Amino acid sequence: MDAVLQAIADPSRRTMLDTLRDRPASAGELAEALPIARPGVSRHPRVLREAGLVDVRQEAQRRIYTLRPETPVEVDDWLEGYRALWRTRLDALHTEIARGKRQP
Repeated sequence: MDAVLQAIADPSRRTMLDTLRDRPASAGELAEALPIARPGVSRHPRVLREAGLVDVRQEAQRRIYTLRPETPVEVDDWLEGYRALWRTRLDALHTEIARGKRQP
């Protein structure tokens, strides 16, 4: 999970993942989505692949990347414990705000 979190910490890689959420994309299409020079893009798909976030297949001279939806589930499961804590605290805050509105 650490590799996944490190991979998604980079805004360029998050942009690539956003692109792949909608459809598979070639390396060139992923590069076009970023405001950086093409040579600087090449490491990002590799990091995503090594973290298990994307799969890659070769089609003639093109590499096609696809999102692996099962990997983010691990992060989502880990975050669920924090969501439960935040929900409890937000519910308590909502209760206190409601009490304050009732008191003159």
